[in-house]
Amino acid sequence: MSSNHHGLRRSRLSRAVASAMLFGAAGAAFAQEPAAASAGGSDKPTDVAGVVVTGSRIKRTQIEGPSPVTVISSAQIQREGFVTVFDALSTLTQNGGTVQNELNSAGGFTPNGSPVNLRGLGPGRTLLLINGRRAADYPFPYNGQSNFQNFGNIPSAAVDRIEILSGGASAIYGSDAVAGVVNVVLKTNFDGDKLTVRGGTSTTGGGDFGNVQWVGGRSGDNWSVTYALEYFADEPVFAFQRDFMDSTDDNPRPTPELGNNQPTAAIRLNRPGNAANSYIAPPAGVCDRFDGEFVRFNYRTVVAGTRAVTNLGPACGSWGDVGYQTIANGNSDWSGYLYGTYTFGNGLQAWTSLQGYHSKSKLSGGTEAISGPHIDRTGRVTTWFDTGFNTNLNMQRLLTPQEYGGFDAMYQRFTEKSLDVAAGLRGTLADRFDWDVTLGRAEYRADRTRPRLDGSAVTDWFFGPRLNTTGTPRYRINLDRLYTPLTPAQYRAMSTTLKYEAESWVTQGSATLSGDLFELPAGPLGFAAVVDFTQQGYELNSPRSILPTVVETYGLTGTNGGGDRDRYAAGLEFSIPILPSLKASLAGRFDKYDDITAVDDAKTWGYGLEWRPIESLLVRGNYSTSFKAPDMHFVFNEGSGSFSTVLDTYRCLNANLAASSCTGTVYNYSVFATSKGEPTLTEETGESWGAGLVWDITDGLSMSVDYYDIKLDDAVTTLSSTYILDNEGGCRTGLTRTRQPFQFAADSAFCQEILSRVTRSGAPGEPTDRVTGVRSGPVNQSLRHVAGLDAALNWRFSTQRWGDYRWELGWTHTLKHERQLLATDPVERDWRDDPGNFDFRSRVRGSVNWQKNDWNATVFMTRYGSLPNWQETGRIAPYFLWNANLGKQITDKAKITVFVNNVFNKFHPSDDGYDSYPYFYSAYSPIGREISAQFEYQFH
Repeated sequence: MSSNHHGLRRSRLSRAVASAMLFGAAGAAFAQEPAAASAGGSDKPTDVAGVVVTGSRIKRTQIEGPSPVTVISSAQIQREGFVTVFDALSTLTQNGGTVQNELNSAGGFTPNGSPVNLRGLGPGRTLLLINGRRAADYPFPYNGQSNFQNFGNIPSAAVDRIEILSGGASAIYGSDAVAGVVNVVLKTNFDGDKLTVRGGTSTTGGGDFGNVQWVGGRSGDNWSVTYALEYFADEPVFAFQRDFMDSTDDNPRPTPELGNNQPTAAIRLNRPGNAANSYIAPPAGVCDRFDGEFVRFNYRTVVAGTRAVTNLGPACGSWGDVGYQTIANGNSDWSGYLYGTYTFGNGLQAWTSLQGYHSKSKLSGGTEAISGPHIDRTGRVTTWFDTGFNTNLNMQRLLTPQEYGGFDAMYQRFTEKSLDVAAGLRGTLADRFDWDVTLGRAEYRADRTRPRLDGSAVTDWFFGPRLNTTGTPRYRINLDRLYTPLTPAQYRAMSTTLKYEAESWVTQGSATLSGDLFELPAGPLGFAAVVDFTQQGYELNSPRSILPTVVETYGLTGTNGGGDRDRYAAGLEFSIPILPSLKASLAGRFDKYDDITAVDDAKTWGYGLEWRPIESLLVRGNYSTSFKAPDMHFVFNEGSGSFSTVLDTYRCLNANLAASSCTGTVYNYSVFATSKGEPTLTEETGESWGAGLVWDITDGLSMSVDYYDIKLDDAVTTLSSTYILDNEGGCRTGLTRTRQPFQFAADSAFCQEILSRVTRSGAPGEPTDRVTGVRSGPVNQSLRHVAGLDAALNWRFSTQRWGDYRWELGWTHTLKHERQLLATDPVERDWRDDPGNFDFRSRVRGSVNWQKNDWNATVFMTRYGSLPNWQETGRIAPYFLWNANLGKQITDKAKITVFVNNVFNKFHPSDDGYDSYPYFYSAYSPIGREISAQFEYQFH
């Protein structure tokens, strides 16, 4: 739900303020819904005088201010067909940045988190607030590297509205508010009870889901209580349930010289290298032993740098092994919310809030593979050796679901618990100032378990005792066991269940004072002051075995760390009327940090202008500075590792080949990279400015257009293995991977640093020494710079004969995206259009809603802009998705609605050159059309 709200919730100070409600958020502006729900949760405007809106602590009746704010109501979330808060936020036009999701991270570090990436600046640069308070970080770091906040654990039943400010807001909220702020405002003052039940499925297979919500509230003369309870469950969806990604034969671009696709090598025994007939044929009938999972296949390869084809020989292959990963997790989630107030006789009000979440999820990263080289119990690299063949051998052996004992034994499982407790007092001082004191504590705990082979047990079963006592370990391959399916009991005997444990927390307190200081000729001088304290921390332990003995896990990496930091802050904000039509705002904040880094404090400020030359037109502008303290896991990471298949650029250049000719495992192989926390990181600093207008063209028609510009210096990033090896090749050969002159000399400080990050070991018979390790790690980036446009159009009109209509349209377009990885690198001024950048440069969302008597209907559309195609020769076409629903009020208390999401069953745009599984860009959902029905009943 990008920001498509109706009506800018402002008082009818002007027609512009009343009907527009379109806010051109610093991202795609949309119309907003009335913010607060009235009795029984009905969708009616309420009095918003004195509402504090995200982006300012000064209470005001005019929501449209110098910084555009997008508002999404709970009614809009439902109307546009979404079940969860994250589903709604994922359609924000400002949310165009790449993130990991359930499709591409099933076996990764963050497979159960739901991040938001505003402006493409990274998930950790969007601040999540719950009722204006910081939420605890997701316990597991994003991609194993950095902390972020999870937007998937927010109960939609408790949500009143979501306010999104896109752009720097550190002068109001402190660190992390670089790309924007998402403030989830939960329900208060709800009267009555409302039950909502929804269930559905996908029409392509799998994905059954159910959702039950109970929301209610009671109130007396001096007290009120609002409560919500929600249960959501859905089943996992596997890749094999989608015929366009259930097999390696779905590859749309088979190797031309081979003339067809090839399956994954399932049982492969071969001499090193790609010599003709290097594969050792399995005995007849072996491939048939595995319940139809494997087929006998004659493998071939293309000689590097030529079009010649080499016959490698027969092996067992698997077409469908890729289908055993889940493309959507299975979940069973409970969440609850309670909010209460008590007003004393003197106007003093006490309040308390409690929000809880408990989730059990499961997913599959696919089956495991046993391959060599391998780490044995001594921690040394092993090359398999068999006296029967009298040569070193490489091998690969895929497992099948039957060997696990079925899909249930393959699942990784998550248990997540979060609790957010807050309480406070508020009142008035001297009948002029409002004050509020708040204390809160939020905790988030997560456990993850996964089955994994024990390296020592694998060695014992398939290879037996070691044959030598010195030098490279050598073993004899047990061919009978290699060629025979495991029983589930045998798998369990050589595997373990690993457990990852993580927790995060944030304790915070704040005190605010706001009101009008005195009258100026053009109106009152508004003011707000805040002081706050935050103590934030996390602890991550992964992996360890839940068995009593310590075992080695096969091919598994992890990350550990933990630490905390304290922050003290004070801020001031002023709203200054200059003329009756011109108002200025000014804000400043000081943050003091206490942790192991060299970051001591940060000073940020911002200002804005609002000019209303006529009643229906607002012209606005804003400027602010921002900062982000070094991410805690970038600081406290005790060490992590990851495997990735990369091009050995030096080996390729040394062979006098261009990168496009360096194919096959000689030049592309798995590299192990390590990373560790860096306490010397400095804070990221930025500045953000924007300008635009909001125009109420008529009582029912309004529009907004805003320009945004965000610049970030010293942004922290982790150097990738590809970046390091590309530059290592350049430093060693003086050439880039495209064989152009390299910019740095071999003895430069840059090259000395890069060369120190790569470890190579001898590899007889191969073109050069092989990379055996890459030292990655976080560094302060030199520059990130994005700029673009947000626009929104909202139109409401009524007809006596045909009913009432509302039209909403929002658009965001990135005009500029520049980056510079290191200060020694040139600025990539065309990064927006670089083939390596998979952020959407434009997003559109829109909806049409109709209501007449007891009937209502909505059609919703979201458009993803074009992206580079996989072969980097052009761009793939934009992509549209449509949702539709139809509802009827069947009694005064009951209503039914039928939903069809992804009406035309679209999966992904065509890209015939995408030859890497899953053969399409993971930003596109493979779920397809979903149908569901909902029943609502209100109790009075």
